[in-house]
Amino acid sequence: MAAAQSDRDPPSALCAEFLNFSAKDTASRWLAAADLQQEVYAHLAVYVPRILCLGPSGSSSSREEQREELACQLLLLAPLEWLLLGEEPATGLALLQEKNQPSPLCGHVFKVGEPTYSCRECAADPTCVLCMQCFLGSVHKEHRYRMTTSGGGGFCDCGDAEAWKKGPYCQKHTPTETRDTEEDPVAQLPPDLVARGYSIFSIILKYAVDMLTWEQDDQLPAGLEPPEKGDTYYCMLFNDEVHTYEQVIYTLQKAVNCSQKEAVSFATTVDRDGRKSVRYGDFQFCEQAKSVIVRNTSRQSKPLRVEVMHSSVVAHQCFALKALSWLGQVIQYSDGLRRILCQVGLQAAAEGENSSLVDQLMLNDSKMWKGARNIYHQLLMNSLLMDLKYKKIFAIQFAKNYRRLQTDFMEDDHERVVSVTSLSVQLFTVPTMARMLMVEENLMKTIIKTFVDHLRHRDLQGRFQFDRYTAQQAFKFGRVQSLIGDLKYVLISRPSEWSDQLRIKFLEGFEAFLELLKCMQGMDPVVRQVGQHIEMEPEWEAAFTLQMKLTHIISMIQEWCSTDERVLIEAYRKCLSALSHCHSSLPDGEQPISLSLAGHCVETFRYQVSQDKVSIHLPVCRLLAGLHVLLSRTEVASRFPEQLPLGELSPPLLIELPLRCLVLCAQVHAGMWRRNGFSLINQIYYYHNVKCRVEMFDKDVIMLQVGASMMDPNHFLMIVLSRFELFHIFSSADCRKRYREANKDVVQQNNTLIEEMLHLIIMVVGERYVSGVGQVEAFDEVRREIVHQLSIRPMAHSELVKALPENGNKETGLERVIDSVASFKKPGVTGRGLYELRPEWNKHFNLYFHHYSRADQSKAEEAQRKLRRQNGEDTALPPPLPPPLCPLFGSLVNLLQCDVLLAVEGAVLQWAVEPSGGGWTESMLQRVLHLVGVALLEEHQQLENSSGDDDVTFNYTAKITRPGEAPSTSGSVLALLESLQNAPHLEVHKDMITWILKMVTNIKTMRERTSSASTVTISQGQGPEETVRDKDKAERKRKAEMARLRREKIMAQMSEMQKHFINENKELFQQSLEELEASTSAAAEHSPLSSEPSCVSQVCVGPRRVGGAERRQLVTCILCQEEQEVRGHGRAMVLAAFVQRSTVLSKNRRRNLPDPEHHDPLFMHPDLSLGIHTASCGHIMHATCWQRYFEAVQLKEQRRQQRLRGHTSYDVENGEFLCPLCECLSNTVIPLLPHTHSPDHSVDHPNLEAWLRTANQQIAVLHFAHRKQSDGVAEGAEPAVPEGFRVDFTPQNPFSSSVSEMITTFSMSTYKVGLKVNPNEQDHRVPVLIWSTCAYTIQSIERLLMDEEKPLFGSLPCRQDDCLSSLTRFSSACWTAAPATTTHTHFIRLLSALVPDSQVENTPCILDIDMFHLLVYTVLSYNSVHSLDQSGRSGVDSAHLHLLHLVTVAHLVQVLLTSTTEEVCMDQDSLATEEEELTCQLYNTLRKHLGSVLPEVTSGWQLFHCVKVGVLPFLRAAALFFHYLNSTAPPADLLVAGPGQWEALCSYLSLPSNLLQLYQSQHTLLEPLIHRWCCHPGVRQTLQGGGVIVRFPRESNRLIELPEDYSVLINQASSFTCPRSGGDKSRAPTLCLVCGSMLCSQSYCCQTEVDGEDVGACTAHTFTCGAGLGLFLRVRESQVLFVAGKTKGCFYPPPYLDDYGETDQGLKRGNPLHLCTERYRKIERLWRQHGIAEVIGHAQEANQTLVAIDWQHL
Repeated sequence: MAAAQSDRDPPSALCAEFLNFSAKDTASRWLAAADLQQEVYAHLAVYVPRILCLGPSGSSSSREEQREELACQLLLLAPLEWLLLGEEPATGLALLQEKNQPSPLCGHVFKVGEPTYSCRECAADPTCVLCMQCFLGSVHKEHRYRMTTSGGGGFCDCGDAEAWKKGPYCQKHTPTETRDTEEDPVAQLPPDLVARGYSIFSIILKYAVDMLTWEQDDQLPAGLEPPEKGDTYYCMLFNDEVHTYEQVIYTLQKAVNCSQKEAVSFATTVDRDGRKSVRYGDFQFCEQAKSVIVRNTSRQSKPLRVEVMHSSVVAHQCFALKALSWLGQVIQYSDGLRRILCQVGLQAAAEGENSSLVDQLMLNDSKMWKGARNIYHQLLMNSLLMDLKYKKIFAIQFAKNYRRLQTDFMEDDHERVVSVTSLSVQLFTVPTMARMLMVEENLMKTIIKTFVDHLRHRDLQGRFQFDRYTAQQAFKFGRVQSLIGDLKYVLISRPSEWSDQLRIKFLEGFEAFLELLKCMQGMDPVVRQVGQHIEMEPEWEAAFTLQMKLTHIISMIQEWCSTDERVLIEAYRKCLSALSHCHSSLPDGEQPISLSLAGHCVETFRYQVSQDKVSIHLPVCRLLAGLHVLLSRTEVASRFPEQLPLGELSPPLLIELPLRCLVLCAQVHAGMWRRNGFSLINQIYYYHNVKCRVEMFDKDVIMLQVGASMMDPNHFLMIVLSRFELFHIFSSADCRKRYREANKDVVQQNNTLIEEMLHLIIMVVGERYVSGVGQVEAFDEVRREIVHQLSIRPMAHSELVKALPENGNKETGLERVIDSVASFKKPGVTGRGLYELRPEWNKHFNLYFHHYSRADQSKAEEAQRKLRRQNGEDTALPPPLPPPLCPLFGSLVNLLQCDVLLAVEGAVLQWAVEPSGGGWTESMLQRVLHLVGVALLEEHQQLENSSGDDDVTFNYTAKITRPGEAPSTSGSVLALLESLQNAPHLEVHKDMITWILKMVTNIKTMRERTSSASTVTISQGQGPEETVRDKDKAERKRKAEMARLRREKIMAQMSEMQKHFINENKELFQQSLEELEASTSAAAEHSPLSSEPSCVSQVCVGPRRVGGAERRQLVTCILCQEEQEVRGHGRAMVLAAFVQRSTVLSKNRRRNLPDPEHHDPLFMHPDLSLGIHTASCGHIMHATCWQRYFEAVQLKEQRRQQRLRGHTSYDVENGEFLCPLCECLSNTVIPLLPHTHSPDHSVDHPNLEAWLRTANQQIAVLHFAHRKQSDGVAEGAEPAVPEGFRVDFTPQNPFSSSVSEMITTFSMSTYKVGLKVNPNEQDHRVPVLIWSTCAYTIQSIERLLMDEEKPLFGSLPCRQDDCLSSLTRFSSACWTAAPATTTHTHFIRLLSALVPDSQVENTPCILDIDMFHLLVYTVLSYNSVHSLDQSGRSGVDSAHLHLLHLVTVAHLVQVLLTSTTEEVCMDQDSLATEEEELTCQLYNTLRKHLGSVLPEVTSGWQLFHCVKVGVLPFLRAAALFFHYLNSTAPPADLLVAGPGQWEALCSYLSLPSNLLQLYQSQHTLLEPLIHRWCCHPGVRQTLQGGGVIVRFPRESNRLIELPEDYSVLINQASSFTCPRSGGDKSRAPTLCLVCGSMLCSQSYCCQTEVDGEDVGACTAHTFTCGAGLGLFLRVRESQVLFVAGKTKGCFYPPPYLDDYGETDQGLKRGNPLHLCTERYRKIERLWRQHGIAEVIGHAQEANQTLVAIDWQHL
């Protein structure tokens, strides 16, 4: 400890020295010195170790940090500032800033999670982004923009003219005067400042670079050794990406024996800053910790990096970072200083290559820790990247070292964000810069070469071969892919003009790229498994990942080629030679064979996809196909045919590989490769998938089109047949008789293959929507995609975007097209907006669209046929008119009329005519009909466009009328079609055949007319077709008519039988009808008296109350379906219910949760800070049935726990279960009890005064009895006992044992939930909690009805109605299960709050009691006192009425005391009404008691208004309560919302409609009570500001206001720092929707302990804010999170929608989001209805995935 001791004693000396230190004098001393560097170093050597790193850093408080900051500023940085500026730093810097012309570049560096905006119309590429400030001030906010959250590290491109096509400047950064961009900003500064700047910057920068790249742990560079060196070391732990948080925390706890909390904080700091000292002391002490850490972490992987470093080294490294930050700040003041720093940084030293300071930093990047990297990257961004001249110089250095930097990055294990290589996005995306680097540093070739070198896995032919994927390799492969990203940046914008240099370098890069593609050509080959299933799934993902990453690059390279003819021709040549090189290595030219069919002959070689190797990866072929299309599009082929090597092309070789690939797909579809496992199916899936198809499937089809357009069509088709392995079927002599095959599987396979082959021919001839193949624009291509997607079904915007391929700029071209072909339907409160296809586009539908999957095709066909039926058209789906072909592909048409195809068509039609057995399929025929249709359309179009008969080369109609050749003499194609037209087994295709025959007739008439030299359009040639169609229609009509008659007959029979059955069983039906009437709800039932005119008003409380008719209540158990009457002594029936704590009505969220052991719930505070809410789904069971069901659930849960961990949607240990009928979450049952009896009119009804007297006597007797019980002896005289009142009387229990048991069950559940304690039946608080849940539930339902402006009665759904009625009746009976004395005591204490009682101490003041709770408690507890009165003379009703009167008066006083009235001059009636006078009277009485605490109010009208509004919720709740308690039907006025509510309420509660008459009439009695209430010390204290004043009526709680624009929220969240880890950015900022706090969710730093378990910030917050229930908005994910307790939660769609009516969870799409108020209200309503727990239950039940989310850690 000696070392530590010596640190402690000299602070006073040190302080004195610090205080006497003068920065100014030091600076002037330095200025005079000969060798400035030596002086500065000497100063640093003395002071740095004395200021920084003086002790263990773990415990350092914020004061310690402040001290260090201050000392650094005063002792180290201030002298530098004086020296630089030559004057007081503050004034000097201000002066510099004044003179400085600000740069138009914004350069704001993004923090993690900050919103960034990119304009989809004007940005040069998607990496060009604006910060929020610039965006809001720019033109782009009116455009289509994309909003994302930054990963940190980039900067705002505002002011960079190259980044934006238009609008590069926002209002703030618009350049002011025309400043000469070439002038040197250094020239603006005074020369002596410049000289000092150079020397200081170079000293400090060199110092920082030396320290950060320093490798020795206990030596320092020359000139920095400390004067005395103690034995003080740090054990420094470094970050890596291999070990998890848990491993690090565990290891630290063992190594430096710290607590879990400290270990967590160490780990978070290491993760954030990249290193952290975990121990401080002498060398030995630190070395020991190091060895433990290394030993503990080296078991699975490489150990954590730990160094033991001398404290002075650490101190200097800390100061080096501070110095770099200081440089960054100083250069913000002046562009001149920035330029000086750039020059200092990039000045090459004497050592030559790569010797400048910046180079040293870059090349040592991977050796530095995270914190150091972040700081110097920040400095590079603030300096080099903001200065355009030096940005170029830096870019060249970066490109020179590119290879080394990338190799370092591969070896390093930090994320790319903190690697210097991530700066490539700032350099390579600037188009001029990228081209300069391409020309000067041959950047494109460098990147590709580096990439190829890093993928070392090759097979013998030099192709890539990826082994099984280990985590290590996946990591490596992921790193390598960042190179492709860089290449994409370089190519992202294509050049408009080319220099010769650029051409040469681009083609060099292109050659390197071809080398890369050659390594991919033919990788991962597959061979068909025969006999047994493949044993190990081969690795396929790596190859496809590579393909996906390269897709955009390949497209971009083609775009570059398309902008320059010379480049295009050269590239085509190079690509062709690469392809022939690939072909020469193919081992399959051996056995030539010759094929002949339909009089044609072709030479090819033997190769079978089903036996030989075949690969899906053919990038070289596909690139050539792409370039070939470009030759056609740019018309280079027709202009310079002599420059193109078209003669070298051998079409059969071109089509060979793509054809194999397509045959492979067909065979997989036909089920021939089943034994090859999933890897092949996945490959086929991705081959067609939208992410890959542009450069895979689409290009293969194009390559076949290229080949077919250069070959004899017959030869092409014969090769296709041969590769499909179908040649033998069509070449046999009697092929039309159908090739017979015994094996059924083979027949099925061949059928599928024939279908696939016909489909392929349809694609080759018909897919012309590629600019260059057909005469179309890119616009048409996208439009056609959309038309076909929407033909399947209406789709949301995001679905359409997913179905379209993106280009390199993440654009699909959808928005330009969509509105012309579709109409948008807005969404409701759920669902999303959908686009529907406009009807006029239906005619463009092509059933054989090449991007349809099988499922899509059948859905689309179904939808289209249905649509045509609805419109009353025929159901034929003829091919749409195809666009004309480009000249280069013109000869494709001849495929349609060549002999081989005709032979195939003829064969299929012949099979269809004689369908003997499974020899053919309908889809085969459908495809043939489609091909015939396409051919007829072609011929029709040629005829229409021709001038005379001579130039129509296409004569399909003539060919299909020729009968077959000699061997197979059968009818012509046309004859076969005619014979098929009425074949009964082809009903579906009838319309299509009709359409074809009509077309043939049309074309014939056209030809005849043409020969007589007049062209005629279709419309006149409709003769024959019309008659056919009419016949058809008549036939259809007849069928429909017959069907209708048949239906009617059946219906008549059924209704006859029904009548017969009812007559037979008359009495059965009669009985059930009567019961139905009997069990209708109480609301509909009028009491028998109400029919008499004398009884006008309904009253629900007091002696005049109207009881519910004494009627039986029949209910059915949902489990055993038995009926049962509800009786107190019968079998218990129960209602499934869910009890939860709630803060929904709370007016004070800062109040702590009560301590469960000592909390006394008898008086509810009016802020309702915590209530218990009961809800029910309304389903009724026998108690015994429910118990059996619950035991089964428990058993199942025990078994499940042994099998799986993880929680279900309900927690059985807490008594939770799902309702057996509706699966609603429940945790208890409420027993159903019978209605209260009708009032007994024989008893007398004392007035208030008499009743109070009796009550006081009864209470005195009870007091006496209780004392007697507890002490055995009672002091004082025994009080007078009222007549018939017997203390020792035990009333008999009105309930059977099963009902009593259920009463206890529900009581215990409420007790357990409400107090969060273990059940204890003896606890005196049990009844109070039941009354409490009754009162709270009624209050919350009253608020809901009020806010939704529904009538008080009659609008509740029956589940809430049942719940309230059973809950209220239960509460009134629950005292029977508790010891009598407890309930008596409760009543005594409750009444004493209103009527003072000398025996009861510390009653709360009137402002601290919620009056409705008091009313419910007193009314329900009075029953037990009343049961002792055996005189039979007093009714319980009058007591209820008196209690209501008392509480109402108290509430009036409460309202007046807390009222705030602003003086408003209303034109009031000159005569005040009686109500107003009385209100003033009462108010003045209160002022008399309280004096100046209450303000003077003159306006009686206002006071009365206050009272009326304030007391209304109480009256409404009381009406609900007594309605359910006494089953009294409500008056008609309260069943509707409208006027007359107040009077109806008052009369229903038997109160005067002027409430103040209550006070007036009992003036003498109430005056002393009011006096006592006001004199309670609590009243004055509260009113003078000593507590929360609750004003009445209480405002309903709402969720917080959310901003309309989502980016406002993102911005708030990005500036939110984690409250625990000093100023660190929070990773998952989460907003509480109830109280608006922002929390740091999902991170270690903010975990806290709740009940001995670590929980995340959100879960912890729910316990303080929502009693365990929370609603949150996760800002970065745009997700709403519901949490209930520790184990339950679910995500819910957020209330923010984009313009297409869709939510964007995870902010993946980036469309601007706006608040949808309806959806937010829906969430709010869920919360107010206490429905969140239920939503979570349903969500967890529906989503029982195996991966459970740890909700408690969020």
